[in-house]
Amino acid sequence: MAFAQAALPITGTLLRAPSLLASARYAARAQLLLLLLSFFCLTYAFITYDFSVVYVAQNSNTELPLIYRISAVWGAHEGSLLLWVLMLAGWTAALSWFSREVPADFLAKVLAVLGVVSVGFLLFLILTSNPFNRLIPAVADGKELNPLLQDFGLVVHPPMLYMGYVGFSVAFAFAVAALISGRLDAAWARWSKPWTNMAWIFLTLGIALGSWWAYYELGWGGWWFWDPVENASFMPWLVGTALIHSLSATEKRGLFKSWTVLLAMLAFSLSLIGAFLVRSGVLTSVHTFANDPTRGVFLLILICLVIGGSLAIYGYRAPSIRSSGTFSVVSREAGILLNNVFLVTAAATILLGTLYPLFLDALGLGKVSVGPPYFNSVFIPLTLPLAALAGIGALTRWKRDQFSRLVAHFGIAVFVVGVTMVSTYEKEQDLRMVPGDTYELGGVTFLFEGVVNKTKDNYISSFGTVKASREGKHIATVFPEKRTYATQTNPLTEAGIRPGFIRDLYVSIGEPLDTNGAWSLRIHIKPFIRWIWGGAILMAIGGFLAATDQRLRSPSTRREQIAATAEVASEA
Repeated sequence: MAFAQAALPITGTLLRAPSLLASARYAARAQLLLLLLSFFCLTYAFITYDFSVVYVAQNSNTELPLIYRISAVWGAHEGSLLLWVLMLAGWTAALSWFSREVPADFLAKVLAVLGVVSVGFLLFLILTSNPFNRLIPAVADGKELNPLLQDFGLVVHPPMLYMGYVGFSVAFAFAVAALISGRLDAAWARWSKPWTNMAWIFLTLGIALGSWWAYYELGWGGWWFWDPVENASFMPWLVGTALIHSLSATEKRGLFKSWTVLLAMLAFSLSLIGAFLVRSGVLTSVHTFANDPTRGVFLLILICLVIGGSLAIYGYRAPSIRSSGTFSVVSREAGILLNNVFLVTAAATILLGTLYPLFLDALGLGKVSVGPPYFNSVFIPLTLPLAALAGIGALTRWKRDQFSRLVAHFGIAVFVVGVTMVSTYEKEQDLRMVPGDTYELGGVTFLFEGVVNKTKDNYISSFGTVKASREGKHIATVFPEKRTYATQTNPLTEAGIRPGFIRDLYVSIGEPLDTNGAWSLRIHIKPFIRWIWGGAILMAIGGFLAATDQRLRSPSTRREQIAATAEVASEA
């Protein structure tokens, strides 16, 4: 079906057969239904303990709770790749259903581009990562899902993140289709913008959920570590943010046409690079899936074909692209351009720091580590002018998008306040405590009551109790714990957290220090840390308001649509 979706529009254009162009819509929908069936079959295999499937046997066992048996479907490489192609098919089918205002000829080209991408990833799935490989004879019980993934975070974080990653393929397809058609006018930007906004929303929420998950699950108290795979999700977000702003200028002023197309290509290209980092085995990280070099080579070839092909089309068409508008130095358009420069520069510095160690290692020049000191020193200075531009941008207006922009930019302000406060005023202390010991930190007194062992479904917990009080008044009881799973010798830390609007009380428990009940504890007071994720939610709400407003307003520009349809028809 993916091949048909890619081939039918090309054939229809060559034969001047409108029916073949329309068939791409049905091929996209059929592809979604077939992938949904495959995904359901894999999920059913996990639910029913079908250990004759290798992937199920490697990532599940009879003691795993139902919710984690379901989320285990995408808990490792093969299943997560199936989820990836399913979401790609979902975006494509949604485009075929909800783009009635897009001329049929142009939409067929968009679907064809998405079909080509889908063919590549389906071949990658079938040839190197088949989740339905059989295990004969079947084992009586399977291995356990990675204990780090036995958490609600796995249920929501990967699907949300993938929706953002894959969603940028729609912006990419619109840009390539516009280049192929030779029409980079306001219409293609208007058609692409709501889909780009939705992808950006999902990626924003996915990154925020990942940060929140790491904060409470890993026990180290941080919310961002500049891990290479974290960076791989952050780079397309930065470029996607630039793309959203640039699309507005292209749609409403006819500006930055060539630049906007390039940003659309770059956003999805960075998503593909992120997929390569996660699935190629070139990195060792809690986020990575695969370590098979064959998969890495296949994926690298696919990425080179997609990126190289699109850039070749861009190079051929770019000299003929001309912006139809002008702007003054002091204007919203100038602010958007400056915003784009800072965002793309920030993405480039992160890309350099992420790939530089890999290139050195590949060339045999040794291993180096590029960590938070580099990223903080080069990225934070770029955020200061960006924050200023966000504040200025919120005060400008282009007709009816004022409220959504205010909400999104207010979210940025909330996020910046959260990051600044927790980075500047966080308090932390490592302690040795026995039951009955107290310690005061930041005006809060922490009382350690001890640790008891509890047996759960598939792990044993060293369950601690710590009470917090302020000026003699009890304010919270938190329960940090260490979990030991049967299949893993190293225990996992689960922090005890008392969330608050102004601050979090955060306690993690370490190892027993002697036979007298002494334990190592780490206590944090994190002011305004919830504002980080609250700001991300506000940004996503602002993006959603902009996307839905765009969807509602598109049909109102009826004259432009009729003219655009006539122009495409005449070209065909």
